[in-house]
Amino acid sequence: MKKIWFVMCLAVALIALAGPGFAQLPPSAEWAAHAANQYQVFPNVTYLTASNYEAKMDIYARRGATTPQRTVIYFHGGFWAAGSKDASLMSLMPWLEMGWTVVNVEYRLARIALAPAAVEDCLCALRFVAAQAKTYNIDTSRIVLTGESAGGHLTLTTGMIPESSGLARECAGPTPIPRVAAMINWFGITDVADVIDGPHAANLAVTWLGSLPNKDDIARRVSPLTWVRPGLPPILTIHGDMDQLVPYDEAVRLHAALGKAGVTNQLLTIPGGRHGNFTPEERTKIYSTIREFLSKNGLGS
Repeated sequence: MKKIWFVMCLAVALIALAGPGFAQLPPSAEWAAHAANQYQVFPNVTYLTASNYEAKMDIYARRGATTPQRTVIYFHGGFWAAGSKDASLMSLMPWLEMGWTVVNVEYRLARIALAPAAVEDCLCALRFVAAQAKTYNIDTSRIVLTGESAGGHLTLTTGMIPESSGLARECAGPTPIPRVAAMINWFGITDVADVIDGPHAANLAVTWLGSLPNKDDIARRVSPLTWVRPGLPPILTIHGDMDQLVPYDEAVRLHAALGKAGVTNQLLTIPGGRHGNFTPEERTKIYSTIREFLSKNGLGS
């Protein structure tokens, strides 16, 4: 009997000692445990119908927000011919953890419509977000664009190409396309001709232009380098100097052109970095730089 009593007392003591450990979580685990309570998801919202295709977006809106929220719009990569918003969820996590409203956009790929369809769609996505700002509690003065590879390219074209270009006619309406607050470009294509012809040609990129008779003109119209001019929003570019798909030189040329035009911009070079797949240490450095960049430009917490 005494032995049983001793075992019971020991068990109670161990539970008491272990209790605080079970009750406490690291900050990241604490956030993950409560993320579902913090966000309401509006999946597959149609923002445009074109080429018999419904282009959709997912919206992650903060629950309980009573004022318009900082919002990031994410465009997936895949050289305009592959990829999906559904495969991009993990790239959204840092923004959700920072408390931003997040919009995850899909667009017409090459098999549905050739260039410049993807560029048109993303401009329309931005217009839609502005038109629905009250519905989803979005602060149109604090919209940031971001994406990787082709998504980086679409980040730049969406934030740089003016409405007067005519590339948003698919969704013409009373709501103007807003000026974005900043662009975070992850190794995006800045010179489209560079990846559809010559030594840097990529098969998927070539597919996007196909056999269009005016593909050279279209490539120029959808190249961010074409639209560099004074007065653009701040731009942060992240690029590995050993990128095997999108030449690092494209980032260097954009940085130089923006600097010459007097545009606030920063180039974060990842030494030895290739086309994404950065190490944990590199990603930590990248997101630290993103936070600093946002803060410097009035978009911090």
